[in-house]
Amino acid sequence: MTDDRTDQRAADLLPEERSAGGSSDPRAQAEAILAESDEREADLEAAPSSFLEHRSSEQTITPGDGTR
Repeated sequence: MTDDRTDQRAADLLPEERSAGGSSDPRAQAEAILAESDEREADLEAAPSSFLEHRSSEQTITPGDGTR
């Protein structure tokens, strides 16, 4: 994680992130946010409460194939 990336993220904290605990140190909060984001990007199963489904175009239904 680069200092520039962390500094930029700290400068761009969302209002709800600013109001959450830990905003007394925006840089540390930005590091935590980026670390979690990097973990989720590297391992799609890292966030058990979220599920991102990946499909190819061959796995989708065309409008004519639907049940309507």
